[in-house]
Amino acid sequence: MPLRSEIDRIAKASSGKVGVAISLLENSDTLTYHNHDRYVLHSVAKLAIAMAMMHEIDLGHFKLGQQIHITKADLPPTYSPLRDKYPDGNVDVPLEMLLTYMVSLSDNNACDILMKQLGGAQPIENFIHGLGINPIAIKATEAQMAAAWPVQYTNWCQPYTQIQLLGLIYHGGPLSKKSNEFLMRILLATSTGPKRLKGLLPASTPVAHKTGTSGTNDKGLSAATNDVGIIILPNGHHLAVAVFITDSYDPITTRELVIARIAKAAYDEFVKK
Repeated sequence: MPLRSEIDRIAKASSGKVGVAISLLENSDTLTYHNHDRYVLHSVAKLAIAMAMMHEIDLGHFKLGQQIHITKADLPPTYSPLRDKYPDGNVDVPLEMLLTYMVSLSDNNACDILMKQLGGAQPIENFIHGLGINPIAIKATEAQMAAAWPVQYTNWCQPYTQIQLLGLIYHGGPLSKKSNEFLMRILLATSTGPKRLKGLLPASTPVAHKTGTSGTNDKGLSAATNDVGIIILPNGHHLAVAVFITDSYDPITTRELVIARIAKAAYDEFVKK
């Protein structure tokens, strides 16, 4: 079955809106599925935030080793291994640690601390748009999204946007080689979403990825279940895959299985090429 037909068949198992983009980074062989809709980013936005911070580091405005002071007010209750480690705040931590926690662990407080260092959401969005990547909006912090359900919809993208960002990390471009290598390391170390892109792949398959997950409201609606990343194929080639599921009433197991099945279909198709 052609890959597009297989993706369509898998996507129909979800009650949500499913968007997909896939590209072999070595030759830009690309497929998209329902790409032109808007999909809620959630923590997938942390990839763009990390890239914006690495750009500032390349410019000499920050250093990976510099200490950032964290107060207790910087650590509100949310998913935050950083808060678990330093519940009372009043501590200095290296910028490198904040970036690692934000990407590899999807730490919400680390994200908002870094956004504050960058001057808020607008400079981050401006940086991405300045790369010529426009179907993306970054308007809200994690705290703002947590405070009001509709706010999460102001952070959105099209799936291919994430393929473009991953391609810039792989091919180089706005960031230095050192910065791209650092981003690949922390993406490869991601521990969230093991049942998504990685879920049905051979266990030894390296995947440099970033997940995004919303809460579920009292009507059973989940605004976002996402995973985007680079799958390293057995021949050493790099397959970028982005799968977004927006506004689904399905249980998390169903949503994650849809992502895993799409990733496995893409993997199988490109392993044959």
